[in-house]
Amino acid sequence: MNDQRDYSRRQFLGGTLAVGASATVLDTLSAAAADAPASEAKPKEFARKIKLGLIGCGGRGSWLGDLFMKHGGYEIRAVADYFPERAEKAGDKFGVDKARRFSGLSAHKRLLESGVEAVTVVNVPHFHPDHGRAAIEAGCHVYAAKPVAVDVPGALKVQGSGKLATEKKLCYLVDYQMWTDPINIEVVKRIHEGGLGKLGHIDSLGFSPPWGEPPIKTAEDRLRWWLATTALSGDVITENTVHSINAVLWVVGKRPVSAIGRTRVVRPNPRGEFREVYLVTYEFDDGLLWSHRCQSLRNQLDWALKLDAYGTVATALVSYRGKSYLRGGPKHYGGGEVVSLYDQGAIRNIATFYDNIVNGRFDNPTPQQAGDDALTAALGREACARRCCLTMDELIKENKALEYDLTGLKV
Repeated sequence: MNDQRDYSRRQFLGGTLAVGASATVLDTLSAAAADAPASEAKPKEFARKIKLGLIGCGGRGSWLGDLFMKHGGYEIRAVADYFPERAEKAGDKFGVDKARRFSGLSAHKRLLESGVEAVTVVNVPHFHPDHGRAAIEAGCHVYAAKPVAVDVPGALKVQGSGKLATEKKLCYLVDYQMWTDPINIEVVKRIHEGGLGKLGHIDSLGFSPPWGEPPIKTAEDRLRWWLATTALSGDVITENTVHSINAVLWVVGKRPVSAIGRTRVVRPNPRGEFREVYLVTYEFDDGLLWSHRCQSLRNQLDWALKLDAYGTVATALVSYRGKSYLRGGPKHYGGGEVVSLYDQGAIRNIATFYDNIVNGRFDNPTPQQAGDDALTAALGREACARRCCLTMDELIKENKALEYDLTGLKV
């Protein structure tokens, strides 16, 4: 299944607290990722190659397959995608035996029976929790795209799967990139050391080009252009801005307790369900306020995934692309430019995934964090759509799934 905006996303992304706050579970992995090689001129030689299966062979899935091959420690043994032409194309590209190219809704199940040791889960977000859980239950390591879920049941399932993976001595790694960047790591480290003084408020952005609305006439069309369906994508606030949400929770070290906001549809004669604008105010249990803005409009603004943190003695900027720094105070840090994080972050994560597997590191902090990110996105989406103040406890108690009708799709 495909990331239908993959090309434009690569063009952008690949181009150009209070004192004493505890570090999040990502800090240890951040430090390890910073030491991982950013790139290699040619594949290394490894004594052991991990048999990898690709679940999702669209734009990013196939692109990640290239990076796994360039790493040198993987062999792509099987591929799976709902659409057979994508599975065939990826199979040809990576030299996969035709008997191990699977399509349809149950393609991932057949792939898990084909002798793979690890899988990528890089398809439509609605299916990520089930596909990741099936892989862990089958004894496979998981390299997961984000967002890992679009609703509360999915987020909780991912967190449970991470715990199950640890019990089964398997690796479950979520492919976030911002926390792998050395400059961002240093900025957040200094924040956690009290560099901002008392944290007063946070502003974050998640801006992207417009999603577009191609004609949808069949169930397969809807699956192919899944961004237009909230149950598949989680909407703009989930699919577009989860990087920014993840960065805020990395800085603060916990998820918010409530949200209030508004959302709107701007385009004329909308065919899809998605809303292009979300403005959310989140609150944490200590009173910290966080304003999150996201949009997907044809207004010539570039991609923007970042946060500004404002403390009593200093300010900080954490970015996916562009400048990151901590300005002022006792931990001043001039920072620098964050560049090529879309690819370099994935390269670091692929190296970490391999090292975790071969060295038996199965503590798996990223599914817990990614589940909190998905819950935070869902909280903002629901609070805005309902035009009310909604608490995280209320959202989790509802445990509402975004249902999707699979009628008309081939098994």
